Amino acid sequence: MRKEAEAGLELVWDGRALLGEGPVWDERTGELLWVDILNGRVHVYSWRAGTTRTVQLDRPIGAVVPRASGAGWVGAMRDGLYLIDPDTAALTRLASPESDKPDNRFNDGKCDDQGRFWAGTMSMRGEQGAGALYCLEPNGSVRKALEGVTVSNGLGWSPDGRTMYYIDSPTRQIAAFDYDPARGELSRRRIVVSLEGSDSQPDGMTVDAEGMLWVAEWDGWQVSRWNPLTGEKLGAVAVPAARVTSCAFGGPQGDELYITTATVGLGPEALERQPQAGGLFRIKPGVQGRPTHWYGG
Repeated sequence: MRKEAEAGLELVWDGRALLGEGPVWDERTGELLWVDILNGRVHVYSWRAGTTRTVQLDRPIGAVVPRASGAGWVGAMRDGLYLIDPDTAALTRLASPESDKPDNRFNDGKCDDQGRFWAGTMSMRGEQGAGALYCLEPNGSVRKALEGVTVSNGLGWSPDGRTMYYIDSPTRQIAAFDYDPARGELSRRRIVVSLEGSDSQPDGMTVDAEGMLWVAEWDGWQVSRWNPLTGEKLGAVAVPAARVTSCAFGGPQGDELYITTATVGLGPEALERQPQAGGLFRIKPGVQGRPTHWYGG
């Protein structure tokens, strides 16, 4: 059981999030956004000030992304996709593609280079194959891209934008698809990384400038780095929390890896052994990330 933090790993925010997730860097403001899903919170960390503020929403939120227009955020909420006013926490519904599935909620989400917002769902009752992956186009239309998903999670794109990587956590695999940037269409699914046999599950994910995958491992005490061309594990960042949920590059130079963690499901003894669980961590791993892309609508 890994408990010692990687050298150089810094605890940025000691907030004991229930289910911290989905970090995304906004280079325009110099802020990192991330969510506490079950508590319905969006946290905003100011790199310059070193402070964090919180926007409390009235329902769970799986992911949040900035808008290219600068007018607030887009969120994948429990019951649909919404515009969010960060000043008032007001919500404007854009779409509810699973209004017929009240036991489902949205989970992780991310934007592609063209400003499409991709976000997936999962059953809150643990039903296998009940979720799906959706694409919110900049014009506001929504389409289902994948179905039969159990826990829709990490997303990422190759530096040339022609490969999309995707995690359905219980499979313990990372899938790759050929990606058509003009149409936002997926084809030729294959498995490029496997964590089968591991005690951990792949959760959130990001892609660095070299095209390598950084994968947060739930119950794995680490973020691991993988080569999607060979399936080889290249290294890992040890985190002093078992439930590592997601990661994203940020900072003015794009060379800081931010890591979210969770406390959900941990009993008193586990929490005592993990006093920094639920915190936001940061490390400079020696590579840069890809630029953040915002929702184009």
